[in-house]
Amino acid sequence: MTNALVIGASGGIGRAVADELRARGQSVTTLSRSADGLDVTDAEIVARVMGALEGPFQTVFISIGILAPPGGAPEKQLAALDPAAMARVFAVNTIGVAQLLTHMPRLLPRKSRSVTGILTARVGSITDNKMGGWYSYRASKAALNQIVHGSAIEIGRSHREAVIAALHPGTVATSFTEGYDPSHGKTAPQDAARALCDVMEGLTPTQSGGFYDYAGKEIAW
Repeated sequence: MTNALVIGASGGIGRAVADELRARGQSVTTLSRSADGLDVTDAEIVARVMGALEGPFQTVFISIGILAPPGGAPEKQLAALDPAAMARVFAVNTIGVAQLLTHMPRLLPRKSRSVTGILTARVGSITDNKMGGWYSYRASKAALNQIVHGSAIEIGRSHREAVIAALHPGTVATSFTEGYDPSHGKTAPQDAARALCDVMEGLTPTQSGGFYDYAGKEIAW
């Protein structure tokens, strides 16, 4: 039996991915802020919680992120930018996830395949941005994508069979997307989890450092 680690397992997508990995026969360890006190904005807490883990994990899925601080919303105009709110979004979406990734070299197998999927968003693509707005969220995900790409290069030097990838889940029906009703509808968390796990299973080390959607299609940076 292989081992999996799901971080952010109390959220709709994280919980569904943990369930899907169990259904596929993996032994799953879960971490979240609500259940384990994992506040990714606190370096000491991250070091303590992540330092207590013992690998190796053949599959890692990181599902951490906020659209805006509590009571806030993504900005529609430059005039709505608030430095403190922007800093909070970056603290969670970018810096927090980066801190988690610092622990991956120790937790991944060195000589066999592993895959680490980091949940990001298509709106983090600079190329794909045709509407503007959502400045803090878009920028935090674009910065996260750069961190994922860079970490894949570094980890790949010592873990040649490792895959580190940024993943876009589509619009999933969770509390995260409440109040947002796109014309194309939303995907059930279980369906999104199944698709994401399929993508992670199919990625090869030559694809490490890439940005992929729920169908396995590469997304432009």
